[in-house]
Amino acid sequence: MQQNTHLKIDKRLCGEVGRIEKECAEVHLTTTPEMAADQEGLVHGGFIFGAADFAAMCAVNEPNVVLAGSECRFLAPSAVGDVIEFVAKVVEREGVKALVEVSAATGEQPVFTASFKTVVTKEHVLKK
Repeated sequence: MQQNTHLKIDKRLCGEVGRIEKECAEVHLTTTPEMAADQEGLVHGGFIFGAADFAAMCAVNEPNVVLAGSECRFLAPSAVGDVIEFVAKVVEREGVKALVEVSAATGEQPVFTASFKTVVTKEHVLKK
């Protein structure tokens, strides 16, 4: 299935789509030195959240999908050089709203989980 949303996203910062199917998407993020929060190579959580958000948007896969809310948990630290795999699945739909569950792991190690509330708007949110 073709990606229909967030087409200008920077893949280096938010990950690369591995697969998109109806109401499901996989994104992988290879963490880089620019993502480090300290000299030990701990990756700042914002990059992980951003990739999870991107995966959720791809699971909905509508051109005008936006994030309305989220709850997340960081389960383990991530380090520079990790490859993090994100799996996003739409678990509930009600009209233009969808709830997307995202899980992320490095190999067998779970690192992140989240629920994202999304809304599909008629027009781009910045269109005046």
